[in-house]
Amino acid sequence: MIEAVFEDPAVKAQVFAEIEPHLAPDALLGSNTSTLPITELAEGVSRPEEFIGLHFFSPVDKMPLLEIIKGERTNDETVYRALDLAKQIKKTPIVVNDSRGFFTSRVIGTFINEGVGMLLEGIPAPSIEQASGQAGYPAPVLQLTDELNMELSAKIRKAYKDAVEAEGATFTPHPAFAVVDEMLEAGRPGRLRGAGFYEYEDGKRTGLWKGLREMFPQTDDPASISLKDLEERMLFAEAIESVKCLDEGVIESVADANIGSIFGIGFPGWTGGVLQYINGYQSPAHHPQTTGPAGFVERARELAEKYGERFEPPASLVEKAERGETYSDEQLAVA
Repeated sequence: MIEAVFEDPAVKAQVFAEIEPHLAPDALLGSNTSTLPITELAEGVSRPEEFIGLHFFSPVDKMPLLEIIKGERTNDETVYRALDLAKQIKKTPIVVNDSRGFFTSRVIGTFINEGVGMLLEGIPAPSIEQASGQAGYPAPVLQLTDELNMELSAKIRKAYKDAVEAEGATFTPHPAFAVVDEMLEAGRPGRLRGAGFYEYEDGKRTGLWKGLREMFPQTDDPASISLKDLEERMLFAEAIESVKCLDEGVIESVADANIGSIFGIGFPGWTGGVLQYINGYQSPAHHPQTTGPAGFVERARELAEKYGERFEPPASLVEKAERGETYSDEQLAVA
């Protein structure tokens, strides 16, 4: 049984309480959640060891990926059964460990934040859309944000902030949050409401909202905008977050990271995936001699100096670059 109701733990617990008495005693219990920790959701079922996250991607009939999330009490047999289910319904599975946002939602969130936050810097919306298109993303970032709905992203952000602060840690806001809040205040949460970064007529996009220029004043010097920087900021944000997911054990396989990023969240296919992008990175023309992780680290530090510490390369990546290594499952097995 796969539950796919609204992203609210109380609602999900109510659904399982009502339906479990009608299920076979050994039925696999799955939750199609994109961000809520599986370990916490498992507290609402009678068999937490047979409870697992089964995160589908929209539109489900076209997106090939199935992100399988193991909770702390999920047993191995349940994982194997979930993999069997993926095969039966012809989905490509990746297996990740429990964490808020898991792998896919957590990583794509950095792409969206980076693109949306550029509006605060005076970057014109058409330039942001052009940069994400040129980078190879299947949907421009502001268009995608409209599709995903900013009301939902604000709710997820609040839940994440509350969870971080409940653990005694510090929540670090991203510039994009201010943009989203202003859009919500203006009554423009996205396509579902017929108004977002784009304007809509009968549910169809008709063009970028003209009010964006007034809400987020543009730079007086458009020639100063580096499209290459805009492209790489989005790509680097996702790649760096993927390294952090690997460091934290959220994802255990380089292959799963690469497959999940392309098939699930639209990371540009030409890269080979988020970690393969680091492996094959070619520095811009002014550093033609530096490639791979070493080149990525060098460029990440440049971006960090210009745009913020979120681009600082993780220590594990710096060490890998210094050793002349690349991301591969063979090396992970040795480590």
